[in-house]
Amino acid sequence: MDTGEWLTKGTVWLALSLYVASEMGATRRGRELSHATRWLNTAGCIAFLAHVAAAFHFYHHWSHAAAYADTARQTAEFSGWNWGGGLYINYAFALVWLGEVVWSWANPNGYLQRPNWVNWFVRGFFLFMMFNGAVVFVHNAARWFGLILCLTLTSCWWRRRKGMS
Repeated sequence: MDTGEWLTKGTVWLALSLYVASEMGATRRGRELSHATRWLNTAGCIAFLAHVAAAFHFYHHWSHAAAYADTARQTAEFSGWNWGGGLYINYAFALVWLGEVVWSWANPNGYLQRPNWVNWFVRGFFLFMMFNGAVVFVHNAARWFGLILCLTLTSCWWRRRKGMS
């Protein structure tokens, strides 16, 4: 594995692991938002943005068109549907995660008091992205690690459901 591949893959696995760790911490703390939980989530977001930068640098040479074409190719290999629109979903994911981080630091009380449907929408979106990126579109042992992350995440949310539903 060369440096570009290592950085691109390593940063996304780090990002997802940090997100799951932040959710595990939130499960232990209940409705309270700790600094440690916010820092884990923030570090995960930074790692994800580093992943996006590494992918654009090492794989797509800073070309949106190349990233779109590669996304379409990967989607076609998996589903037979030659569509690169998943790239826009990845952009949305980065923006939602960044928004979560900014909101949790700028207004922690407002972040905790937001409507439950917002919490569940964001969680569902994160799980959808994680499952597709870490289970569906990967192979070998990485798929198992992605599945463990997804199951750990849903387990955390299951335990918190009474306080957040």
